Amino acid sequence: ALRPLACGQRCGDAAMTGVVLFDVIGTPKPQGSMKAFMAGGHARQKPSGGLEFAAWRNAVSEAARHQAEIVGKLDGPLRLNVLFRFDMPKSRPKAARELGRAPKTTAPDLDKLVRAIGDALTAAGLIRDDALFVAITAEKIETTGWTGATIALEAA
Repeated sequence: ALRPLACGQRCGDAAMTGVVLFDVIGTPKPQGSMKAFMAGGHARQKPSGGLEFAAWRNAVSEAARHQAEIVGKLDGPLRLNVLFRFDMPKSRPKAARELGRAPKTTAPDLDKLVRAIGDALTAAGLIRDDALFVAITAEKIETTGWTGATIALEAA
């Protein structure tokens, strides 16, 4: 689900700001590896991840599709910046919970989370290909606020 943003605060219009910036609400899920199996005597492959991954990828794709309607398909070298936000466990010390934010040092792996974003942005038509990323900055945190991801794209 897309969290609505006031254009004065953040705007998806790349021509106006030079940055496409949007939030995706949900629980970030990593892009799984391909799993091989036999079907009808032929080797086949499918991505692992299941229904939870599909729901996350659909949420990212929906938000990216909305941005693509505003700015069109991005082509050329791009910088990707992603902040993944996960629910902070109740077991965290009171001081960390009062801060409302702490680094997430447990699974899922950051590189697999980023791979899922790149594939969803491509599938949604916001970018021509995730090979266009020439620089990537990504961070995962635990938070007492909303969960999901903030995604920013800009020309490199």
